[in-house]
Amino acid sequence: MTLITIFILASLVFFSRYLFLEPKLPLRIAPWLQRILSYSGPTVLTAITAPIVFTPQDTLWVSLYNPYLLCAILAIIIIYRTHNVLLTTVVSMMIFLVLNNLVFTH
Repeated sequence: MTLITIFILASLVFFSRYLFLEPKLPLRIAPWLQRILSYSGPTVLTAITAPIVFTPQDTLWVSLYNPYLLCAILAIIIIYRTHNVLLTTVVSMMIFLVLNNLVFTH
């Protein structure tokens, strides 16, 4: 049963992507819908990262001693200034490792 469910979900994801990405298909979406869908990536990313940043220990933790929050703020500043995703990822991960392992030792 689990294997059947995996195949059904995989085919659902594949065909829903294929309909919009295959240029030979006559399916086109309206410009206003394309504009709305452009917000889905940041929305999903925020929904994934917010619990990690604000509740790393299963309680709300908003302080200067939270390395997740500090690195999230740093990542926002770097991406705003440079618009370079790779640089932002590498620098914020390095700073997080330094903060988490050397500065804020648990």
